Amino acid sequence: MPKLSVSNLLGIDELKASDIKTIFETADHFKEVINRPIKKVPTLRDTTIANVFFENSTRTRISFELAEKRLSADTVNFSASSSSLKKGETLLDTINNILAMKVDMLVVRHASSGACHFLSQKIGATIINAGDGTHEHPTQALLDTYSILKEKGSVRGQKVAIIGDILHSRVALSNIFALKKLGAEVMVCGPNTLIPRYIELLGVRKETNVQKALEWCDVANVLRIQLERQKSRAFPSLREYSLYYGIKKEMIDALDKEILIMHPGPINRGVEIDSDVADSDQSIILDQVENGVAIRMAVLYLLAPTLKKN
Repeated sequence: MPKLSVSNLLGIDELKASDIKTIFETADHFKEVINRPIKKVPTLRDTTIANVFFENSTRTRISFELAEKRLSADTVNFSASSSSLKKGETLLDTINNILAMKVDMLVVRHASSGACHFLSQKIGATIINAGDGTHEHPTQALLDTYSILKEKGSVRGQKVAIIGDILHSRVALSNIFALKKLGAEVMVCGPNTLIPRYIELLGVRKETNVQKALEWCDVANVLRIQLERQKSRAFPSLREYSLYYGIKKEMIDALDKEILIMHPGPINRGVEIDSDVADSDQSIILDQVENGVAIRMAVLYLLAPTLKKN
């Protein structure tokens, strides 16, 4: 059985390039599985997984649930809005109570950056980070990078522009780590108010002109504006943001090459990207969603403690 160098998936920063390649090779197998008439294997039949989401989620949560069911795991879903956290219970007490019911793995999403790292130091169960604050979203970066690999044949040497709200995005940071580890060139693009001050220390380029970023790149990964995480408005209005930083069809048509269009979702159509771009032949947004299930199956399989005992 292939192995990873980590026992939890807390962030891409902690993975080696060889770990990412192992996950991708395993995902290739599971992608074939989910395209069969019978989309299920008994791999994690003896494993119980709790999806513990302290933030709202649609795509990530459904993707993890499907991945778990495709692997025949027993799943439990936890929602913070109906939990004892509303009565004052601590995060650690909540998690320990879930683990007391003999849960093997936790998929955790939390609004606080570092929440998964904190839990990993306090508990013995396997943890997969499904997004923590503005820190990291490792499985999203894995599926994004995997999608580039499937379309381009290689990640090394590809020029990838991450466009939008870089400052508040956990997807951006994880993507930067994953792409750089596999040899891609990375540029971030957006208003100065939405780009972290020292982002270039991560070995990426910075651009504030969207058209120049599109002319440079082979792949444009367009991010959602994270209004819910902005303590103060970083730009005058959504209309003005769309005017200067939204990706429009005429911008894509003006290029002398074809580029891939990506988006982690949910899409704010008409704000960061227009519908005729999101739905164009150059868009692989729905491929990202499909690849997400295979990637999460691979991560669950490779980290499953019940398999490691065998």
